[in-house]
Amino acid sequence: MELKLYVDRLSQPSRAILIFCKANGIEFEEVKILIGKMQHRSPEFAEINPMKQLPAIVHGDFKLFESHAILIYLASAFSGVADHWYPTDIYKRAKVHSVLDWHHSNLRRGSVGYLFNTRIALAFGLPLDPKAAAEGEKLLSASLATIESYWLEKDEPFLLGNSQPSIADLALVCEIMQLEVADEEDRDRILGPHKRIMKWIDDTKNATAPYFDEIHSMLPLAKEKLKELKVQASKQ
Repeated sequence: MELKLYVDRLSQPSRAILIFCKANGIEFEEVKILIGKMQHRSPEFAEINPMKQLPAIVHGDFKLFESHAILIYLASAFSGVADHWYPTDIYKRAKVHSVLDWHHSNLRRGSVGYLFNTRIALAFGLPLDPKAAAEGEKLLSASLATIESYWLEKDEPFLLGNSQPSIADLALVCEIMQLEVADEEDRDRILGPHKRIMKWIDDTKNATAPYFDEIHSMLPLAKEKLKELKVQASKQ
């Protein structure tokens, strides 16, 4: 069955799915749905995902949305995916689920809240909201501290004390990589205190090389475009 990934590389969870497929040799067609042009809100895309959000997949006649569910499906449906990505052991698998559930309510909410209200809102013609940005940064910083003190156990390089990455590592690291579109001083202020997290990011990059850097290669360009929008907004 042909696998189609409906994604935008500006989307953190879209990148996680693209990297996972490439790292595991899963063949797919990348169908680009541009968030900046509101293509995810079109009636045509609603046929794929009625929630009108990215990413989504179609595998034969099967349609699925929500990135964590997609990663779990891909790890389960395709042979040749190494067990460390989504363990068959039910206890280890449950631990992966615990990280993924935590992700959406904590790290992702903080990351999106901060970045949308300091940068990304301008791309949609919306004003920046410093109060919402401050709240987002507070949750983001608390989430990074939790990752470093709890999820990165022992001396192993990956979450949950694992020696190899799981789908949880990929989902969370791609989330944090969105900070690459922030101002350098802001990124350094937020990430700088977390040396273990920065090493974990590098370890995840290395474990999925060369695909991690390939999929994230558009972030510097996005950063420059957002910087231009911020300069224009300051002159109005």
